[in-house]
Amino acid sequence: MHSPMSAMSKDGTVLLVEPFAGKKLEDNLNPIGRMYYASSTAICTANSLSKEVGLGLGAQAGEERLARVMSEAGFSHCRRATATPFNLILEVRI
Repeated sequence: MHSPMSAMSKDGTVLLVEPFAGKKLEDNLNPIGRMYYASSTAICTANSLSKEVGLGLGAQAGEERLARVMSEAGFSHCRRATATPFNLILEVRI
């Protein structure tokens, strides 16, 4: 299997749109966070665990963990481009 980065040019950018999640569990105990946790348990986590890497991140991985995953995948740049109350948008580059 080839690396997803092989399809990117050296100056390419990926915008990663994820559900907005705080760093700690308590940061996510609100109506939106609860909905994301419920959806994650039923869909996202199971799908992630079925993959070769099997991280099981689900919908509440958070910015710090997502940046670490991007770094482990070989990307050297990951920053928050913007956020809404519902989504976190990360700019990721090689």
